[in-house]
Amino acid sequence: MPEPREVARYTRRIGAGIERVWENVRDWEHLPWLHRASFRSIALEDEGERGWRARLGLANGREIRLELAIEGARYVSRTLEGDGAGSEIWTSLREIDDAHTDIEVAFLVPGVSADAAVKLGPAYVQLYTRLWDEDESMMQRRAALLARRAELFAPLPTDAESVDLGPAAHVRAPLDVEFAGRPYRVARRGDALVAYSRVCPHWLGPLADAAEADGALACPWHGYRFDLTGGRGCGEHTRLRLLPAPRVEIGADGRARLVGTTTA
Repeated sequence: MPEPREVARYTRRIGAGIERVWENVRDWEHLPWLHRASFRSIALEDEGERGWRARLGLANGREIRLELAIEGARYVSRTLEGDGAGSEIWTSLREIDDAHTDIEVAFLVPGVSADAAVKLGPAYVQLYTRLWDEDESMMQRRAALLARRAELFAPLPTDAESVDLGPAAHVRAPLDVEFAGRPYRVARRGDALVAYSRVCPHWLGPLADAAEADGALACPWHGYRFDLTGGRGCGEHTRLRLLPAPRVEIGADGRARLVGTTTA
C-alpha cells in the first residue's frame, strides 16, 4: 500500500478535562448514537487497555473495519477495510487543566496526490469538527453531572414539597419540571401521567432528548433503553434502572401533583 500522505491537521482546545477525553476515546458504544449523522451501527471485535477494534456501519450504507490503538499520550484510528482503507488519523492529547485539553489531529491518507490532498483535507477537518463538537457537549454534561451523582442516585426525600402541575386533563406533556432540586419529565402513558428522571443512569445522558417507542426510552448517547412503567433497563441492560422519580398523584380536585413516593 502506498505511503500515507498528510492531507490536513486540526488543532483545538476541548472544554473538558483529559480524564473525560480518554474516557470518550475508549467509549466505542456511543459512535452510532451520539454520532448518528456519521455512523449507523457498530459491532465490537476486540477491546483492551490499548484500544479496540470494530466494524462500523456508515451513514452512507457502507461498512468499514476500524482499529483504535492508544500509544502513550496519543492514539491512532486506522481504517483496516472498506472506504479509506489504509488511512490513519493520529490524535495527540495535552492536559491543560481540570476542564481543558488540547488536541492535535493529523489525517494521513494513502495514494493521494498533492492536488487531491488539498481537496480532501477540508472534508476531514469538517467531519472532525462536528464529531468533536458532539463529543465535547457530552463530556461537559457528564462532568457537570458527575459532581451531582450522589444526589441524583439517592432516594427522594419523603418530605419533599409537592409540585402542582395543574388540572390533570390540561397538563401539556411532555413537561420538564424540577422536584426536590432534581430534573424530571412528565409524560403521558395512555390516560395516565408518569414522571421520570431526565438523567440516564448509565452515563448521565439527557433522557429529555430520548426517543420513546413501545413504552420505552432510548438514551441518545448510547441507545440504552428503559421501560417507562417499571423503570428497568431493557434487553441486556436489565441491571440498570431509571433514577428515583416522584409519583404523579391526581387529587380529588382533579389537579395533578408530583409527590415524593418514588417509582424507581
